[in-house]
Amino acid sequence: MIGTQAALETRMLLRNGEQLLLTVVIPTLLLVLFSSVDVVELGGGARVDFLTPGILALAVLSTAFTGQAIATGFERRYGVLKRLGVSPLPRWGLMAAKTCSVLVVEALQVMLLTVVALALGWSPHGDPVAVALLLLLGTAAFSGLGLLLAGTVRAEATLAAANLIFVLLLVGGGVVVPLDRFPDGVQSVLGLLPISVLSDGLREVLQHGAGVPWGGLGVLAAWAVAGLAAAAAFFKWE
Repeated sequence: MIGTQAALETRMLLRNGEQLLLTVVIPTLLLVLFSSVDVVELGGGARVDFLTPGILALAVLSTAFTGQAIATGFERRYGVLKRLGVSPLPRWGLMAAKTCSVLVVEALQVMLLTVVALALGWSPHGDPVAVALLLLLGTAAFSGLGLLLAGTVRAEATLAAANLIFVLLLVGGGVVVPLDRFPDGVQSVLGLLPISVLSDGLREVLQHGAGVPWGGLGVLAAWAVAGLAAAAAFFKWE
């Protein structure tokens, strides 16, 4: 049942033009644009080497948080979640199916962005296992926060808040603008955000060839536990 629901969720997501714009088109365009045009000073080295890890983090944010929050919020508004909640598929199974759908879409995003980045001259380094751990914990963190948002506020408010947060984190999450461009006091706060931790962790591994970033993984795990626990406690099915 979980596999069938996950396949349905994935097909619905891939058929939604707005979701595809958010999860596929925008990250790809940002990667190409900022790699080709000197809009922001990124320091030494190839621009694509700095940008690709941040764009991969943005892809996780767009799917696990923004896209999932908006879709789940409107499903809640229209009574879809309430009906599914009394179906033979248990509620935890529905959440598991949604998670599987997110992971499938993210896998497609990562493959597409990797191909585009390699075509732009990207030279990745580091351990793929460390990258996978960062992406999985980042997904868990953003999923928990997205479900918390979708399950506690109205669908229209979820739509506005999720898109606003996406834009703010794009600018202030170390995705395309290095955190050292911000004042010291602001840096310390921004550096604790899950998007910043994920971006920096991926950058350390893929750009600088570092080992497993245990500190970053610990921060992402804390965000994941807090977000998922809060979503489980406060999520309203109708």
